[in-house]
Amino acid sequence: MKPKILFIMHMPPPVHGAAMVGQYIYDSKLIKREFDCHYINLTTAKNLQDIGKVGMRKLFDFFKLLKKIRHEVKAVKPQLVYVTPNACGGAFYKDFVVVQMLKRLGCQVVVHYHNKGVTTHQDKWFDDALYKRFFKDIKVILLSECLYDDVKKYVKRDDVFVCGNGIPSASIESFVSAPFDAASPEDKIPHLLFLSNLLISKGVVVLLDSLKVLKEKGCRFICDFVGGETVEMDAAMFQNEVTKRGLEDMVVYHGRKYGKDKEAFLNAADIFVFPTFYHNECFPLVLLEAMQHRLPCVSTTEGGIPGIIDEDKTGFLVPKYNAAILANKIESLLSDSALRQRMGEAGREKFEKEFTLEVFEKRMVEILKTCV
Repeated sequence: MKPKILFIMHMPPPVHGAAMVGQYIYDSKLIKREFDCHYINLTTAKNLQDIGKVGMRKLFDFFKLLKKIRHEVKAVKPQLVYVTPNACGGAFYKDFVVVQMLKRLGCQVVVHYHNKGVTTHQDKWFDDALYKRFFKDIKVILLSECLYDDVKKYVKRDDVFVCGNGIPSASIESFVSAPFDAASPEDKIPHLLFLSNLLISKGVVVLLDSLKVLKEKGCRFICDFVGGETVEMDAAMFQNEVTKRGLEDMVVYHGRKYGKDKEAFLNAADIFVFPTFYHNECFPLVLLEAMQHRLPCVSTTEGGIPGIIDEDKTGFLVPKYNAAILANKIESLLSDSALRQRMGEAGREKFEKEFTLEVFEKRMVEILKTCV
């Protein structure tokens, strides 16, 4: 008989990285073939704006969730329970209750982190006490070896597995490039692409500052910003920042794009830039998408990004907040089309080797078999 696994994980809606991976696991034919799978959606938020908020409705939903988990464990009697918890804050306290209840019910638990933040709270006596109990007698899956420092105070390295995310493969050649520039290849103005919501912590302002430096150096480029407006920065506020830097003829905001519309921007780009310093950044799927499209990537050392980008091979890693160094690295790619192509091809090779959905599913099956 196949081992029984109860997956308690985030699934859409709302749509975010952990929820997308949860959906991939739910849809995986390979995982279903290897295990007797049962699923519970851990999400209590109705949309992205609801994440992190506390209210009576969410508290009521949480108690319903606990009741559902308890009933499912008793009915299924799983050999393993897989949970995707939060690392800190109020959401961690909720997930702490879930995991402790599972332990009391006699379950073997493996937790899969899509976020970080243990080190930012481990010096608080209350959180420290909870972490000691939370991590006792469980296995941990991390997205990158780079993220082990976040939990090493509580988890032995032997109890940790590393499983980078994967995304579905796409046939790049089938996409029709967006009509950004009809010039011949030698005359084509290089296109930079930023793909994320307009959040300061995702590097929007830092990138604009670096683009100003590049313009003052006489570099030719167009930078396409693709992503949703936020409370921090809407389209008008973004355009004001562009105007302040004199970049009106070089920066274009296209709003949020999905599906083939988004793929067209990736397909038409020459360089992908993502200077994030978002505190919860772990393993950005946008970098995998860029590598899939043979784009050299310029990003930061935040979270697990050093496990995605190979310095000087598939792209560049720059210090957070540093517009000057970011501009220098972008300039080296703007001025050398051969370097762009070489890094892009190396990125595609790494994607096919490590970051396809098929590779992710196989790696996940191996880990779950070890934990059962």
